[in-house]
Amino acid sequence: MTINDVVTSEKLDKYFSITKEALDMVKDKGLDEGRLEEAKDFLDMAERYFRDAQHFAEKGDRVLAFAALNYAHGWLDAGARIRLFKVKDSRLFTVDDEE
Repeated sequence: MTINDVVTSEKLDKYFSITKEALDMVKDKGLDEGRLEEAKDFLDMAERYFRDAQHFAEKGDRVLAFAALNYAHGWLDAGARIRLFKVKDSRLFTVDDEE
């Protein structure tokens, strides 16, 4: 078994790309108008953690950048899962493609 305990630049770039794609999809597909304040709050948290990840990456701290990206995507995924976001992409979120 290989232990993967290093956050490489390539791995970090991959996760920045995936999380950016998820952020863009949420913004493109829209928010649940019936729970707009909650949806905006989840999106705001995701954006803040994404910016934190960028900050840490610029400082050369790949571990904190990776952690912040995971929080960012976690907020996006949670929002998608409870349908605050109108996304149906099971590649980026833990949601069903069809409902």
